[in-house]
Amino acid sequence: MPYECHFTGKKTTFGNKIAHGGQKVKKGGFGLKTTGITRRTFKPNLQKVNAVITDDNGKISTRRVLASTNAIRSGLVIKPLKRKYGYTRQQNQQDD
Repeated sequence: MPYECHFTGKKTTFGNKIAHGGQKVKKGGFGLKTTGITRRTFKPNLQKVNAVITDDNGKISTRRVLASTNAIRSGLVIKPLKRKYGYTRQQNQQDD
């Protein structure tokens, strides 16, 4: 499973970490100089959640997927019911 949100598509991105050295001009120096540039990663806040997902055929199933906290909070993730007796009416309606 790739480290990517199932709903929003957020995944690891890359950037640079820039280190500066030297004294500020205000304090009598010649200004800040770039002393090092290092590659770094920005990882999204992904959580493993049980979610109700529809397939391409329209079949509904419950799966464990990675979802970003942004997707969970915005309501993109629909969680299944905790107890089976709440399911039976919904399942019977789908079968009809």
